[in-house]
Amino acid sequence: MIQLLFTLLAAEAALVLVLLFRTPLRRLALLAVDRAKRGRGPVMVRTVAATMFVVLGSSGYSIAKIRRRVGDLGQLTPTDQVLASRHLLEASLMGYSLFLGLIIDRLHHYIRELRTMKKNTEAITKQSRVLEEAKLGSIEEIQQYQKEISSLNEQVQELKRLSETKSEEIKTAEANALALQKQSKGLLIEYERLIAENEELRNQLQSVDLRLSHSDSKKNT
Repeated sequence: MIQLLFTLLAAEAALVLVLLFRTPLRRLALLAVDRAKRGRGPVMVRTVAATMFVVLGSSGYSIAKIRRRVGDLGQLTPTDQVLASRHLLEASLMGYSLFLGLIIDRLHHYIRELRTMKKNTEAITKQSRVLEEAKLGSIEEIQQYQKEISSLNEQVQELKRLSETKSEEIKTAEANALALQKQSKGLLIEYERLIAENEELRNQLQSVDLRLSHSDSKKNT
């Protein structure tokens, strides 16, 4: 029993040392503890711990019983001294074993929590970097959009100037068209007057010709 407790205590102490320092064995130890906490492992550990508590209580009771004999007999016999020392050693080893088991459980828990916090911190750091890069990219895009907007504004102003110039040209052309229209109306009226005068002159010539032909016919007769 004592040899088994010494072996268990040495194994627990070695496991605590492995978990305390960052070495390649630490990962293997964490995997081993993870597997021990899965399935029926926790039940077995609790059963062993409860058994050790019972044995520890029994050893304490035996030590108290032996010490009561000192009051009755005045001194311990060699056999009682050996038994008391044995029970005290067993109780001490079991107490240290339970204490180291508790330390191993807490170390494993805190290491896992620390790794989870590191992963979360790394994820948050990566996310913040992505957001900063996106922010810088968005600032560059905004500046590019501002340049494009200023260029478009310049183009709009240029188009406005061109439209104003074209509007003035259109107004000038409309004014010239109105003037030409008025002039053409005047020319049309003058043309109609000339045609009317021409018709009148033709009629006069025809009447003169008729008179001359009538006078010639009279002379011949």
